[in-house]
Amino acid sequence: MKAPRFKYHDPTTVEEALDLLARYGDDAKVLAGGQSLLPALNFRLARPGHLIDANRIAELDGLAARDGGLTLGALVRQRTLERSALVQAQAPLIARAMPFVGHPQIRNRGTLGGSLAHADPAAELPAVMVALDARLTLRRAGSERTVAAEDFFVSYLTTVLEPDELLTRIDLPPWPARTGSSLQEVAMRMGDFALGGVATTLTLGIDGRIARARIVCFGVDERPLRVAEAEVSLEGATPGEAAFAEAGRIVSVRLAPPDDVHASGAYRKRLAGVLTRLPSSGERAA
Repeated sequence: MKAPRFKYHDPTTVEEALDLLARYGDDAKVLAGGQSLLPALNFRLARPGHLIDANRIAELDGLAARDGGLTLGALVRQRTLERSALVQAQAPLIARAMPFVGHPQIRNRGTLGGSLAHADPAAELPAVMVALDARLTLRRAGSERTVAAEDFFVSYLTTVLEPDELLTRIDLPPWPARTGSSLQEVAMRMGDFALGGVATTLTLGIDGRIARARIVCFGVDERPLRVAEAEVSLEGATPGEAAFAEAGRIVSVRLAPPDDVHASGAYRKRLAGVLTRLPSSGERAA
């Protein structure tokens, strides 16, 4: 199929893009990597009257250390995140996640901001940003606001972004000392969206016990789901199979995934629990 007719806009600054969104927001789509939008256009699932191409806005394409953490432009390519030594050193969970995101050809074009704004609940990057306590900067003409990643995602393919707003920047806090991370998922084929997955970070105190935990499930709810009860069960515990098994049990109890053509809700409940305890037990999901 062919995309419907639209008027193409090619801004070179954020201000130009915001002016266009202020004018056409309800009838506009922003083009970043295009890995989700272009298929939607071709299948006529999206029918914008105006397409705003962000690819020539240089200020959106940056990756830098800032205040001990990282600042990532919304237009940073997924392949750049995968290969960046700075990301590997200061946000290793992102580096762990990237090989699971589509295929190399997709990551060459796909962007961080595009994945977050698309908000597919089975995608890895939204869950990773929640696990990392990322903060997202949303701008409109004349103003901006900052939203925690956990509050950004609302439901299936839905975020708090208003029609006249643009996601411009993602800020990550400093990576804590004595922190490890894991991303586990199961998909029908490598590169497919996950049937279920879990992004985890654990920070150890000087006594060797878990001081802080983040457990975020994806592919099992209408948005990335942080399981606070399981996190609390780990805090103060000694890392090991017993602690992770209990966290996995809590995750399975907490979730209520729907059935669909790919898997039953019961399978996804069990899967999320198994994936939560994988780093400790050495099991393999199937």
